[in-house]
Amino acid sequence: MPRGLFADDALPLYERTAAQLIDDLRATGARAGDRLPSERALATRYAVSRVTLRAALAELESRGIVRPSSSRGWFVASLDQLPDPSTASTAAAPQVQGLADFARVNGLTPSTRVLSAAVRPATVSEAEALRIAPGADLFELHRLRFLDDLLVVLEHNRLPLAACPALAETDFNTASLYATLRAANPPQLLRVADYSCEARHPTPREIELFQISDTMPMLVATQLTFNQADRPIELTIQVYRGDRYRFRASITNRP
Repeated sequence: MPRGLFADDALPLYERTAAQLIDDLRATGARAGDRLPSERALATRYAVSRVTLRAALAELESRGIVRPSSSRGWFVASLDQLPDPSTASTAAAPQVQGLADFARVNGLTPSTRVLSAAVRPATVSEAEALRIAPGADLFELHRLRFLDDLLVVLEHNRLPLAACPALAETDFNTASLYATLRAANPPQLLRVADYSCEARHPTPREIELFQISDTMPMLVATQLTFNQADRPIELTIQVYRGDRYRFRASITNRP
């Protein structure tokens, strides 16, 4: 679910690093055009890996706060884009929260059992949804997701392989899908998702996997997630036990 970007310490490490860098820019009176320390120096200062540091810089670049130079490093682009400290948690760009992020925020232990993972050509309908060519390489992942060893959701993920080639080589029994996307080059930062949810009876396969009766209602969510460039990056179907999932949303009347 969407959350404020710099809301608290439960955010992903790259976002906390970006928030620390913003605090330092503000504290040191940085001006547009100022050169940032090297990536190595920044990674050491914030005690993070270069991959995490680059994801943080990419986040700030997407918001117009810093800009890269191919040969000279990173520079302050515009301090007009710095959030007001009193409103940063609500005014910043949103993010899409994965199950691993949700578990960390709520003190739960996530685990995964991969059922299948493969690269295959995208169908016409998948290509249309993800804005890729029909037949382009698609990474497809089927997995069971657990919280504190309780099975919560059966997930079917499809992503364009070109956006993150490391997907095909990653063991998602232990790795986080969203963390892998954030570590891509360039980072894939998940900003917003189109989401729909409906109820239905379980299929025979779901009865077997969830060890439930055929009277247990299932909630099926379809999610199309977009990155910081407003390009679709993930097409996912999630099947939840009806007694282990609740969806909340805020409804607003926009003019």
